[in-house]
Amino acid sequence: MNKLFLLAAIFVSASASTFAQSDDYNKNEYYVGYSNQQVENGERRGFNGFEAAYVRNFHRYFGAKADFSAAYFRETTTSGNVTSKERRSIYNFLGGVQVKDNTSEARLKPFGHLLVGAGYTRNRFLCPNCLIPDLKITDTGFAAAVGGGLDIRLSEKVNLRAIQVDYNPVRANGRTLDNVRLGIGVSFK
Repeated sequence: MNKLFLLAAIFVSASASTFAQSDDYNKNEYYVGYSNQQVENGERRGFNGFEAAYVRNFHRYFGAKADFSAAYFRETTTSGNVTSKERRSIYNFLGGVQVKDNTSEARLKPFGHLLVGAGYTRNRFLCPNCLIPDLKITDTGFAAAVGGGLDIRLSEKVNLRAIQVDYNPVRANGRTLDNVRLGIGVSFK
């Protein structure tokens, strides 16, 4: 009976230390970085911008993520005496779940996320030399981001986001844009 009691005491002690260790993870994470979106709009074009995100980790491996990104495309075309300007932008307002080993000791931290929300697109066409008025088309629709990346620990509080790749469909103007979002940046604890 004493051996059974001793075995139970060891089991309870080991369990308590395991739960104490599982609490040693980063609770909050902030990310900011450069974003390049390959936007499919009849042809694939590169939009440049930024991304910012916040993750509240409720477990060592799981967290709730809020994500905002903005990307812009500008092009000026001249044909004879006529100059036209194209200004496009795309904004993502997303939230969802991130899976990542958030322990403080890990050096390489691969992650994956599934985010859903809204995408806002704005297309503006300007032709100062033309007789037609400026054209502005905006739309808001469903958006998502499915992907992941790799963070590398630089210090106790700072990680380098070496790469992030997302499939980023955005519903706009009656069709789905099959976009790819690439990112690099820094995350803070």
